[in-house]
Amino acid sequence: MREHCYPTGRKPPVTTTLTAGDTAPAFTLQDANGDDVSLGDYRGRRVIVYFYPKAATPGCTTQACDFRDNLARFTADGFAVLGISPDAPTALARFTDKQELTFPLLSDQDHSVAEAYGAWGEKKNYGKTYEGLIRSTVVVDAQGVVELAQYNVRAKGHVAKLRRDLHLD
Repeated sequence: MREHCYPTGRKPPVTTTLTAGDTAPAFTLQDANGDDVSLGDYRGRRVIVYFYPKAATPGCTTQACDFRDNLARFTADGFAVLGISPDAPTALARFTDKQELTFPLLSDQDHSVAEAYGAWGEKKNYGKTYEGLIRSTVVVDAQGVVELAQYNVRAKGHVAKLRRDLHLD
């Protein structure tokens, strides 16, 4: 990594991905309405926690709408869905309203939750290396244990693949 990519005194984060059997890191983040939402609020339910880079961008819109369109099926299968991005709650509110999203989007502006989940790290785009959000999905079981963790997922088709990987289809 190039040293000048990081603010003075800041070292690059060590990205550690989660695997099945790990305890899911606890978190509390603000949703699009500015209300606190915690992973612990979903204890006793399976939760799909997906990380996406930026609200209202083409790939993130495709992925969010795919989760929206499949939410009833996920709910029937016992899952809740939470989307997390570095966006501010106001941006999440606009995105939620415009796309008529029916599940919580959470604001992780300091990307501490993304780092804890291994969804923040080195990315390369057009020959440039930088730190950013890695599109990822972590499924947490009813006891708060990671059931499935997927990193560098594609926005398009991810929900269908996730359903297959969870043996729901």
